[in-house]
Amino acid sequence: MKEQFERFMARSRQRMAGFMAGRNGNDQFNLFLLIVDVALLLLATFFPRSLGRVFYPLLLVLLGYIYFRMLSRNVYKRRTENEAYLRLYGKVSAKLRLLKERWVQRRDYKFFRCPSCKSVMRVPRGRGKIRIVCRKCGTSFEGKS
Repeated sequence: MKEQFERFMARSRQRMAGFMAGRNGNDQFNLFLLIVDVALLLLATFFPRSLGRVFYPLLLVLLGYIYFRMLSRNVYKRRTENEAYLRLYGKVSAKLRLLKERWVQRRDYKFFRCPSCKSVMRVPRGRGKIRIVCRKCGTSFEGKS
């Protein structure tokens, strides 16, 4: 009985692999869309009357788009969409990482933004009024640390 089940599972995996050959499959953008879909589903579950009517059709459309991307044979276009998502994700995560670092270092350092190139610099707190020189563009300005 166990051997029959294992053979059945092996045949099923082979059939699924044959079906998915040449298709996009799952990627990071699909995973993000799925997480958004589940979050909206939970939100619609907690507020069934007011948000349910709006969210349920949106959830079905989003789930259909996830399956469309996963089963698509236009791998180049799906890869381009995934790369655009990863670029945006990288920018957002870098901003959040910078905010976290600034929050952790807020007691020891004061942060200034260069008036010309807008780069962020940090100086030690408690030094009084000091002249700050931007390392990126060389602009000099004064600030109170």
